[in-house]
Amino acid sequence: MKGQMMNVPLTITEIMRHADKVNGDTEVVSVTYDNPRHKYTLNDAFKRTRQLANALQSLGLEKGQRIATFAWNDYRHLELYYAISCSGAVLHTVNPRLFPEQIEYIVNHAEDTVVFFDPVFAPLIEKLQHNFPSVRHYVALCDKAHLPDVNIANLTDYESLIDDQSDEFDWPELAEDDASSLCYTSGTTGHPKGVLYSHRSTVLHSLGSALPDAFSLSIDQTVMPIVPMFHVNGWGLAYSAPMTGTKLVMPGPKMADGVVLSDLINSEGVTMTAGVPVVWLMLLEHLKNNDIQVPTLDRIVVGGSACPELLINEFDELFNVSVHHAWGMTEMSPLGTFNKLKPSLKQQSEKEQMNYKLKQGRIVFGVDMRIEDWQGQEVEWDGHQFGAVKVRGPWIASGYYKQGESVDDNGYFDTGDVASVDPHGYMLITDRSKDVIKSGGEWISSIELENIAVGHPDIKEAAVIGVPHKKWGERPLLIAVTHDVEISAEALLDHFDGKVAKFCIPDAVEFIKELPHTATGKLSKKDLRSKYADYILG
Repeated sequence: MKGQMMNVPLTITEIMRHADKVNGDTEVVSVTYDNPRHKYTLNDAFKRTRQLANALQSLGLEKGQRIATFAWNDYRHLELYYAISCSGAVLHTVNPRLFPEQIEYIVNHAEDTVVFFDPVFAPLIEKLQHNFPSVRHYVALCDKAHLPDVNIANLTDYESLIDDQSDEFDWPELAEDDASSLCYTSGTTGHPKGVLYSHRSTVLHSLGSALPDAFSLSIDQTVMPIVPMFHVNGWGLAYSAPMTGTKLVMPGPKMADGVVLSDLINSEGVTMTAGVPVVWLMLLEHLKNNDIQVPTLDRIVVGGSACPELLINEFDELFNVSVHHAWGMTEMSPLGTFNKLKPSLKQQSEKEQMNYKLKQGRIVFGVDMRIEDWQGQEVEWDGHQFGAVKVRGPWIASGYYKQGESVDDNGYFDTGDVASVDPHGYMLITDRSKDVIKSGGEWISSIELENIAVGHPDIKEAAVIGVPHKKWGERPLLIAVTHDVEISAEALLDHFDGKVAKFCIPDAVEFIKELPHTATGKLSKKDLRSKYADYILG
């Protein structure tokens, strides 16, 4: 027997229609290159989205075509998110911070036909355009007065493109499994890989991520996404915020500017924001150095890499702001876990609570996870046994674009992460599978050592890699950045005593001015391994 319910497709178009009809007066605030504070409503946004959809048709847009964007977080990028996908085309968000060779590969692999770009990226586009044979049109995200003076073929400005278009558009009926957007991994090994999202996966991820025990979005919230919209769809906030009526504040090119960020938080009443740890370390220093409070800010969501204990403590103690770990990846749309303390854990000591806060959190609904040992057997959730993290669910990729399926016989996708899960259901990432250090037959977690290192008050950031050792095969090397203070290697290594087993303590320390990061803000272990390739211990 089947149920008698309507079979209405889950599409991004339905998110747009609902937001336009029910949450139309919700405000969207942006910083752009041509406007330091642009404000309008979702009704305004979707009116312009319909104009853009008509403009795309005039450019010869066809269903399934890939349209590339090189853009920061602002209102024009938001309009592109909806106009492209709801027209039946595929939004391809390109990370402009990748190497030019990677960008060239990505655009050609996707076979993009139109490129939209922020004016600051005009020199990059001008340089690479002749290597993009499939691209027919280029659009600068500005008005005519701010059109960059560059030699780019078939170039127009965004405002001129949509100005004369009708604000009425008959959106096509789409199937929920139609492709909606495309995002490539950063390609730490080999070429970047494309993850092709569907309308259904996007809608379900938006619903799941907005739940109270995740991003907790609603009409009384204001969210400022610091995670770029070119990185895994900005963690889906461009969809979940309009869906729930949450006010959007988007800092555009000022995502690492403490002055602008703190002003946006206070002037626009931001309650939640999300991004990688390096951004929050910068903001924390700015707030402390300038004696600025952020009374409306309730919580910060941290992803991309482990959050230092110092960051959690100081935001809580100095600004009454809670910091929450989240974990996921491009292949997961991205949300997989979120860290919010269960009521029973709030009765424990502050030290015990911190042990849980430092974990990546509990699995959100929509994600099924298993931890497997090296023989492929599922391990117990006892907080001690660790193994490969495998996931499956309605917003998790089954494979890569143009590369077929990438799941095991049970339908699980291997994330490449190594983790344990405790009896309360909190996952702790202990490493990436390629970053685990094997010393004398014993496994050592580089992430655990990094977390201990940044727990030292003089250490700003740290990374641990395995380097060759004549006796043990491999030993951990600690690479650290200080808070512009002098500290000896011995003093820093003494900080590890009693926190990990003796054999886990790094053998040596190298102090450097700055650690390398990937285009998405994560520590680049690949670059560090290359730099210290000839470093031999023992």
